[in-house]
Amino acid sequence: MDPTGIALHALGVDLFGLGVRLVALLVIPVNRRPSSAMAWLLAIFLIPYVGIIAFLMIGNPKLPKRRRAQQREINGMLDVLTWDTPELEQEPGQEWVGSIARLNRNLGSLPMIGGNAATLIEDYEDALHQMAAAVDAAESYVLCEFYILSVDATTQEFFAALEHAVKRGLTVHVLFDHIGSRRVAGYRATTRHLDAIGVEWQPMLPVMPLKGKYQRPDLRNHRKILVLDGQVGFMGSLNLIDRSYNKSSNIRRGLKWQELVTRVEGPVVQAMNAVFLSDWYSETGVILTAQAQVLPDRAGRLSIVPVPRLGDLDCQVVPSGPGFDNDNNLKLFNSLLYMARRRVSITSPYFVPDESLIAAITTAAERGVAVELFVGEVADQPVVYHAQRSYYEVLLRAGVRIYLYPAPYILHAKHLTIDDDLAVIGSSNMDMRSFGLNLEVTLMASGRTYTDAMRAVEDHYRAVSRELTLDEHLHQGIVTRLFDNLARLTSALQ
Repeated sequence: MDPTGIALHALGVDLFGLGVRLVALLVIPVNRRPSSAMAWLLAIFLIPYVGIIAFLMIGNPKLPKRRRAQQREINGMLDVLTWDTPELEQEPGQEWVGSIARLNRNLGSLPMIGGNAATLIEDYEDALHQMAAAVDAAESYVLCEFYILSVDATTQEFFAALEHAVKRGLTVHVLFDHIGSRRVAGYRATTRHLDAIGVEWQPMLPVMPLKGKYQRPDLRNHRKILVLDGQVGFMGSLNLIDRSYNKSSNIRRGLKWQELVTRVEGPVVQAMNAVFLSDWYSETGVILTAQAQVLPDRAGRLSIVPVPRLGDLDCQVVPSGPGFDNDNNLKLFNSLLYMARRRVSITSPYFVPDESLIAAITTAAERGVAVELFVGEVADQPVVYHAQRSYYEVLLRAGVRIYLYPAPYILHAKHLTIDDDLAVIGSSNMDMRSFGLNLEVTLMASGRTYTDAMRAVEDHYRAVSRELTLDEHLHQGIVTRLFDNLARLTSALQ
């Protein structure tokens, strides 16, 4: 090529790179967190070709337009079905709980409901056993939705219960995340087993471009829900898989997942029912009318069939994820932290907060609230582990006490308690992935007895954990600091 051709080629490349950067400035900041926008712009400005390809693949943090429209349609139906559910009256001094419930209802369309009973299950095998027993006791239908679902020696009892339910004539519907479950050993054997026992199943958020099923490939349905007859429900952090996740590296390191599950009975189980039905509808376009449990009143208006009151716990289910227009779970967590007056306990295995959450946590500590954070001493995801460590200094300087749950356990439980009044449990981590990229489900419960039970779990964590001090954290090596900072930068690419 002659010098003029080389010069023109170089000019063309420069102009193309300039055009990519200008378009990025116009497109990327729109409706995106400043930290995320800055991270994407930095990537595109420094490595424009790699950056733009990555952005085209994973730059959209929302589900496709069709799925978001479905979620708005579902919200509208839930608004209609819960039209006759009034806001609960709060005790004097507890009016703030009602304001949080109003926020959740406006965002997720599900009201706070009284008359519930709930217990906590800390033991991994016992949680699986109780869920299997509940399936065996079901009389009409089973709705089973988990991020990871795998048939193995540990979960065999649960899948046997599903098989028995089908043989008894119950309808059994199963949802699992396509990529989340596909990445674990035995995926094909699991799907063949589901076919063999006769349940109806669907993968959630499937990445199957040849079948016309595609969205940003790292959007995941991270929910964990089990509903029996609309009367009994389970939710929490547990996936349906062995405690080692059947991964050779985990087995070699002796890693074991530590979870927390809640069993719920009462009217709020209908809300858990509704979350499953909405996910089934989103994946299949089919409404499971037999499981919807709705009836018309005398005026012809539909409402959910009432469930008997079984306790004194006020509960609310909060769905969240990229199908919603708002960060439902992040707004819930931030609001609770600003309402806290005396004490906050946070358990989150993957703690990578955005600016608003880190401000809410440190502000609570700085105004005199006793704030503690439970995280694992070891982790299964190195990038997330290093990213969360990058936040420890600002937390410790603000007065937050950080406890490291000991190896070889991976503290995978996800819960929060505020003062003596309110507890939150579910599938959502306090990280940017759970806020922006994962479909999650959270239970907010208002009641002293339940909060005390969760405090007892936190007391156990504290008893077996060691406290991280600011001095220890500041004396980490320079290589570790480098990894922490690099991981923190990449965590903002959403």
